[in-house]
Amino acid sequence: MSSEQVTNKNNQQFIIDGEDLSIDLEHNIEKKKSIKVDINVLMDKVREEKKKEKKENLIFVSLIASVVLITGAIASF
Repeated sequence: MSSEQVTNKNNQQFIIDGEDLSIDLEHNIEKKKSIKVDINVLMDKVREEKKKEKKENLIFVSLIASVVLITGAIASF
């Protein structure tokens, strides 16, 4: 066989193609539990996104208003 998988019940060792890949399951579980999300960071991101959207909307509206004014000025002559 080109790939052999041997499992040791004590420390979950896998041997694939002659390479030893040790997996510590308890360490991975602890690592996942230690990840925390700060609500203030998330709120800051939302606020920045809203500011960006407002700025884009303002630019879009002013562009449309300027096109209408220029078209009106050209049509009045």
